[in-house]
Amino acid sequence: MAIPAATAYSLLPDGSLAERFYYNTIGVAAVVAMVAGIRRNRPEHGTAWWVLAAGLAIFISGDICYDVTEHRLGEYPYPSWADLLYLCAYPVLFAGLALLGRGNGGPDRTGLIDAAVISTGIGLVYWVFVVGPTLQEAGTPLLERIATIGYPVADVMLTAAVARMLTRAENRTPSLRLLAVGASFMLVCDIFYTVLSSAGDWEGGIFDAGFLLAYVCWGAAALHPSMRRRPDTGIAAHRVGARRLAMLAAATLLAPALLIWQGTAGDGIAWAAIGAGAVALFLLVVARMWGLVNQVQVQALRLRDLAMRDELTGLANRRRFVRRLADAVAAGSPQVLLLDLDGFKAVNDRFGHAAGDELLIGIAQRLAAEIPSGALVARMGGDEFAILLPPECTAAACDDLAARLHAAVHRPVRAGGHDVLVSTSIGIADDTDTDDPGEVLRRADVAMYAAKAGGRRRRYSPELDDQAGEEARLGAEMRAGLDRGEFHLVYQPIVELPHGRVASVESLIRWRHPVRGHVGPDRFIPVAERNGLIVELGEWILRTACAQYMTWLRDGVAPDRIGVNVSARQLAEPGFVDLVAAVLAETGMDPGHLIVEVTETAVFGGGAAVRTVHDLTALGVDIALDDFGTGHSSLGLLQTLPVSILKVDKSFVDNVTMAGRHAVIATSLIQVAHGLGLVAVAEGVETAEQAAELYRLGYRRAQGYHFGRPAEAPANAGYGRHRAVPAA
Repeated sequence: MAIPAATAYSLLPDGSLAERFYYNTIGVAAVVAMVAGIRRNRPEHGTAWWVLAAGLAIFISGDICYDVTEHRLGEYPYPSWADLLYLCAYPVLFAGLALLGRGNGGPDRTGLIDAAVISTGIGLVYWVFVVGPTLQEAGTPLLERIATIGYPVADVMLTAAVARMLTRAENRTPSLRLLAVGASFMLVCDIFYTVLSSAGDWEGGIFDAGFLLAYVCWGAAALHPSMRRRPDTGIAAHRVGARRLAMLAAATLLAPALLIWQGTAGDGIAWAAIGAGAVALFLLVVARMWGLVNQVQVQALRLRDLAMRDELTGLANRRRFVRRLADAVAAGSPQVLLLDLDGFKAVNDRFGHAAGDELLIGIAQRLAAEIPSGALVARMGGDEFAILLPPECTAAACDDLAARLHAAVHRPVRAGGHDVLVSTSIGIADDTDTDDPGEVLRRADVAMYAAKAGGRRRRYSPELDDQAGEEARLGAEMRAGLDRGEFHLVYQPIVELPHGRVASVESLIRWRHPVRGHVGPDRFIPVAERNGLIVELGEWILRTACAQYMTWLRDGVAPDRIGVNVSARQLAEPGFVDLVAAVLAETGMDPGHLIVEVTETAVFGGGAAVRTVHDLTALGVDIALDDFGTGHSSLGLLQTLPVSILKVDKSFVDNVTMAGRHAVIATSLIQVAHGLGLVAVAEGVETAEQAAELYRLGYRRAQGYHFGRPAEAPANAGYGRHRAVPAA
């Protein structure tokens, strides 16, 4: 838009009334455009834009006054009232540009210094070529000398304002760049106006077109939508780019360039002016370098702090903790507590990672509030935290702190708009018989995993290493045993009361180790859960059980359904439902013959596990809630989960024949099951008396040694010789 306007102006006859009218019309239109842009876009720095609009209006008034004076007198006197308006406009324009140049951030001393370097260099050129010679011309009228000096001073101010504005990264918007371009056109044209007017040679022409370009750029800047606000930027205000460095270098080289110019021309050298300018530039460059050095030092400290701090919680990170631990081990006897959150993954799965982050921040604040003076708390990664206590803390004080930390973590935390509950397992260790900080941390880790197995808080002892080593060996042997076919399944019948017909069987895994002999599930299943082998082991169980069922079906001895136990880790696997569907398809088994047994703990946290249960139900598989009453025992689970079978834990069956309160829970659970339309299965039935009492209470399914022990073959499993409930 600016180029066509300037081109059209150059085609008009010089000095004609049409040329003057066109020029002033563009100027007035630029002022109107600025006002319209401010009113339409409503910028966040509205005051600065209104000041700029006022300055431009005063400047355009000078143009009109200039043309009227020239048209009336036939010549242009210097100075005139138009020069007064021009010189009054510059402080206003400077104020507007300075207000915009402040940016969104805090003080930027380096940017101010850079602007001072550039404006000092240009001011030195003005002094040597304009101001100095003007002051030496004693015969020149005072007003003419004031005007001649005033323009360079105004231009230096304008240069400083533009340079200051462009040194801030957030000011590099299309709108502010247009302002800078317009100011640059005005600055260049002013230089020629000042020199030529003082010599009486000013005729406008191409330089008037330059002013015209400045007006159009300023009007367009106000109309552009980017003038509404400055964008946030990650570019540091003190950053020195190539163009900025080139401008600074050029400004500082102006002093020696002037010396060379004047020395070559032979007209004498303005030693005082050039010397003063060179000293000022030198001091400014020194100040700039000093600021840069300070900035680098501040950044180095900040980076070192960031490198030692956890970004999410603000606590120390692993690197800082390990360094402090090394210093503590060298200086005395530190105590280390290692904490891992229990239930964090369930929160992440159910409410999302944002809620998980809120939970970690809340836990971090609680830990920091509990530790004594001189202690260090760090986030080691994920949901794991560590605390380093100073040497003066005794073992008893450390154990007391562990108890307080456990209680603090266990309180509800607000995360993702919900009150969530997690717990923690805490391992405690010191540097007894070691000077290796890594060994201290390893001991705390071993103790923490031992705490997860039971107890919630555990102090390290050498026996834990033996247990950890045994677990590692057992895990490796499980891996090899699965490959060698050492595992097998047994099946325990679930019968209908009172006649004892086998309705279904539960698949149970067993391990015949070539050296250890029979290894109970209570030993190897927890290990498989911790090392992740349970996923592969669970897949083998599912495939084997389904294949066995189809064999029985072909032989005509199959029960109605077969149950398979599924762990929480399996339910959390993304492809578990697809695996079940694939196994059913491979074996040709109808989904209605399969029961997936899950525990309350596996699904209590919600999230992926609950979604998996719903997807299994949609597949046609029945869901049984196993060991009901021993986990979280939330009756809400029975409403939210598509459960069809409720397996009442053996602990409620053992004393069912005793009078009084012992049978209350078993009675209540069968009533709940009936009310919700669920099939209740009493587990662990070992005597005929228990079976009879359960039948009397309303149970119609039972499982236990009284009806049959787990066995491999159908005949041995009691399919053909079921026991009826004795008559009362």
